[in-house]
Amino acid sequence: MAHLIDTHTHLFVEEFDGDRELALIRAREAGVTRLFMPNIDDASVEQMLALCDEHEGCYPMIGLHPTSVDADWKIRLERVERWLHSDRRFYGIGEVGLDLYWDKTYLKEQVEVLHRQIEWALTYGLPLVIHCRAACSELLEVLSRYDKKSLTGIFHSFTGTEEEALRLLDYPGFMLGINGVVTFKKSTLPAVLASSVPLERLVLETDSPYLAPVPYRGKRNESAFIVKVAERLSEIYGVPMAGIASVTSANALKVFKIY
Repeated sequence: MAHLIDTHTHLFVEEFDGDRELALIRAREAGVTRLFMPNIDDASVEQMLALCDEHEGCYPMIGLHPTSVDADWKIRLERVERWLHSDRRFYGIGEVGLDLYWDKTYLKEQVEVLHRQIEWALTYGLPLVIHCRAACSELLEVLSRYDKKSLTGIFHSFTGTEEEALRLLDYPGFMLGINGVVTFKKSTLPAVLASSVPLERLVLETDSPYLAPVPYRGKRNESAFIVKVAERLSEIYGVPMAGIASVTSANALKVFKIY
């Protein structure tokens, strides 16, 4: 069985309250050996850490999601930062980034929060897990203020154009996170990957409970479904499943500095 790594899953959220343990078992049975869990906001840290404490192979991250940036962003960011300064071990700064899809009210604040969290990543030597929705140009503007070689991480849920892929790949320490979107019938992502992105720059993710792949689209996503993402990449790159698992898992471990 291929050993797969889910680099982005939120199994600690309430959608899994009824069958969380079964979801973890299904993931293991599907060959998913490691689960990386990015935080969402200041209110979800304890649930995430409790899950990671109880289960081997679960790796917590810490950050403030851009859609959680609101009028109280300073207080919320301070709460998150206290966790970062605690004696808990975190494997990345995430989920952070910019999101202008629904609302641009707090764009200035989102940019400020992202800058601060990039500084955390640089200070602690941790990778960034970056969420970007309808804000690629704004994200690149933020990142342009830093040395490309000093930043590492994952551009989470990449679904962009060939031009965007090439600009993001210009950051050598970053991988592109690929999830269930690559299986969608009308997705342009397969063509972008085939033309512009080497397999050596990809990691697998689910973003569960969101973005379930075909044939589960529209249902709650879970880490076991990452097999469908790997199968689609196998078709795109003409590489056996074992090769997809080997390369993407090595990429993930490199990003998170697990050797």
